[in-house]
Amino acid sequence: MARIKKGVTARQRHKKILDLMKGQRATRHSLYRRAHESLLHSLSYAYAHRRERKGDMRKLWIARINAASQANGMTYGQFIESMKKANIDLNRKVLADMAVREPAAFADLVRQGRSAQ
Repeated sequence: MARIKKGVTARQRHKKILDLMKGQRATRHSLYRRAHESLLHSLSYAYAHRRERKGDMRKLWIARINAASQANGMTYGQFIESMKKANIDLNRKVLADMAVREPAAFADLVRQGRSAQ
């Protein structure tokens, strides 16, 4: 049986990892074992934080809607309840965008909600 040397493939595999870790401090960008450990951790953090970002965005939207609805004399909870009673089905992302970009339209929504209560 022929002897198989793996120097080329191992070097390619190591280079791939080290290239991904470019920009890291200390030995994390130069030593394969440290780089590989760091890469595994960073990939798992990236995976988890992609999911966390969804909750972060929802919190931001709620804060923006709350600020805009309070400026129009209503709390966030009252505003959302009035939207449901008025059968206005807009999600929080759209409502937050309206609150920031189109305050007049948002104020109109608040008025419609008030009349539905």
